[in-house]
Amino acid sequence: MKKLLLGLFFFCACLIQANAQKNNIITRSTMYGVGFTNLLDTYLSPMEYTGPEIRVLRENMRKTKYMDSKVSRQSIFQANASLTENKIGSGSEFAFLANWNLAYHYQFRIHENLKLMAGPNLDLNGGMVYNLRNSNNPVNAKAYANLGASGMAIYQFRVKKHPFVLRYQLNVPLFGLMFSPEYGQPYYEMSIAKDFVKNICFTSMHNQPSMRQFLTLDFPICKTNLRLGYVCDIQQAKVNELKSHTWSHTFMIGFVKHFRLINPYR
Repeated sequence: MKKLLLGLFFFCACLIQANAQKNNIITRSTMYGVGFTNLLDTYLSPMEYTGPEIRVLRENMRKTKYMDSKVSRQSIFQANASLTENKIGSGSEFAFLANWNLAYHYQFRIHENLKLMAGPNLDLNGGMVYNLRNSNNPVNAKAYANLGASGMAIYQFRVKKHPFVLRYQLNVPLFGLMFSPEYGQPYYEMSIAKDFVKNICFTSMHNQPSMRQFLTLDFPICKTNLRLGYVCDIQQAKVNELKSHTWSHTFMIGFVKHFRLINPYR
């Protein structure tokens, strides 16, 4: 099953990249934000840790030529870092996570100003959590991949002739693979044994009920398009008798650019 899923991830990624037909209009945004996060990793500690978070997010979106250009391709890369403390102030944890998400959405035009979009997505994640207090097992690596579903609603409106774009997006993982040590298993033991089969776990909604939500508002200021956003990032899992979660709420600000690619061979 695990080999089949690995092959499926690779096949989907190659198929998507090979068959994506590009449209020459691209929407690109870069956002920076600060927020609050709640961490739990029972491999390192049974206690929850809370504290501030910083996040950067970069998004590219373009239409394809699939189905009369009703399918769009979205690529999101984001990274977040946090420094947290437990409730009694006796320990701290530093966490870092990078995420790359590739989604294809089919467009349903509900109204002239409203469209709904839905489709599959590929979600790759990697990072670490470091407990500053532990002497044994102070670090736990994070690595997991998912195939999931993505939905989006985009509403366009005007305020005194100024265009605004309001968007909500929800990404939910359906099934995937996750690396996890077993309870109390040192990393050096894994490196000596060189047997990682039991550390690669199948995940689905029963043991990884997670989601990412995005809410953004685009509006012009002078000759620039500003984007305000909110990210609700809920990542949680229970594998190999270990529980972990990262609950993040981040407010973001950035800029949006729309530009056209020029094909020099035409």
